[in-house]
Amino acid sequence: MDIWAVANQKGGVGKTTTVVTCAGLLAEAGKRVLMVDLDPQGSLTAYFRLESARLRKGTYELFREPALPGRTELLSMFHPVSSGEITLFPALPALATVERRFRSDEGVGLRLARALVAIEHDFDHVIIDTPPVLGVLMINALAAAGMLLLPVQTDYLAIKGLERMAQTLQMVVRARGRELRYSVIPTMYEQGSESSAQGLRTLMRSFADQVGGTVVPLDASFRDASARGLTPSRFAPRSKGVRAYRALLRGMGVLEPDTGRRFTAA
Repeated sequence: MDIWAVANQKGGVGKTTTVVTCAGLLAEAGKRVLMVDLDPQGSLTAYFRLESARLRKGTYELFREPALPGRTELLSMFHPVSSGEITLFPALPALATVERRFRSDEGVGLRLARALVAIEHDFDHVIIDTPPVLGVLMINALAAAGMLLLPVQTDYLAIKGLERMAQTLQMVVRARGRELRYSVIPTMYEQGSESSAQGLRTLMRSFADQVGGTVVPLDASFRDASARGLTPSRFAPRSKGVRAYRALLRGMGVLEPDTGRRFTAA
């Protein structure tokens, strides 16, 4: 089971879009995909029209009791979304209290990693959406992940935020005692914009080893897919944004050429 965290300490850079698009493409290729919403704002949960205030259980249950939920209990908290192709572990509003209530508990940063061991044979990929804050929740995601995806908008402030995130990664690597592979994904690139072009050049210069050949363009189909509660690859499979994420996954070696099924918007 491959576990990816999608993180950045700056908000509004395309984290949830990255989670949803990658999950959709992997599911269409026949992979069993679990999305984990660790952001108290619950954007990933809301994307699929789940009302977090009405849900009985979610990722908060990983922290509420000293004993972690077992496989059967965990599976009962998950929700099938996108016509049942993808599974979501939703966020509840109580997740916002984790930092205050549990940050001093022993082993609190490893709760997610330990819980996922119980379901390692149930899914091929786990993709974790994180809050834009370094704290207990982000640390849980980074501790659990074998791969980190860092979406970064191609503008000055977002790139400065990435520099802070790189410092955070160094801290996490020291605490883990092992390396954490990561890939920088330039997002919201506006063709013809000098600001975007300059931002991309800066990313390529500062993070040359982590920026691959994929740049995700500014694409209104992401917003439109969200408005319909559909994965972008289901809503607009041939859109330029979806093509960029498909190329990203192929470059990572997890998606073979021409394996995705073709969908049209419902």
